[in-house]
Amino acid sequence: MGTYPKQQTHILKMNNSPSRIIRPATTADIPDIMPVFNEARQKMQASGNWKQWINGYPSVEVVERDIELQGGFVIEDDGQIVGYFAFLPSPEPTYKEIYNGQWLDDTLPYHVIHRMGGKHGTHGIFISVMEFAFARDRNIRIDTHRDNVIMQHNLAKHGFSYCGIIYLANGDERLAFQEVRG
Repeated sequence: MGTYPKQQTHILKMNNSPSRIIRPATTADIPDIMPVFNEARQKMQASGNWKQWINGYPSVEVVERDIELQGGFVIEDDGQIVGYFAFLPSPEPTYKEIYNGQWLDDTLPYHVIHRMGGKHGTHGIFISVMEFAFARDRNIRIDTHRDNVIMQHNLAKHGFSYCGIIYLANGDERLAFQEVRG
């Protein structure tokens, strides 16, 4: 599994927004990351998605593992953490088998985006994460819960193709998406 230099930082300039910085997360960031998940969970529930991110997920231990793998990233606006996501290199074990479809390309290495969330009132998190991801790899995979219509809308809007169904290690179903850029 690939890793990233700890000093890797990506600075984004968003139109009509403060300077946005994406940088590797540290364990010192965890107290600011967990409220991001809580607010994202509330937004999912408000849109009818009550079954994703339940029972304490994502936990501190999950974020610590992302950081250990050098795949946990925070999004900052004016020095304040407003978002989080995991960006991890292949292989993703739960993507080995896909049902009722197929990956667009199953030969190239890829990166996976997991645990993407933003604080209330913060705009452009998805776009910022996509800019970051595609600057590092042309082959990106992501999965989401069937009830996460907000994520599905963003994925379709930004060129991702629905590929089929995968199952998490605990057996939960997820809809799988991929985009491969030229």
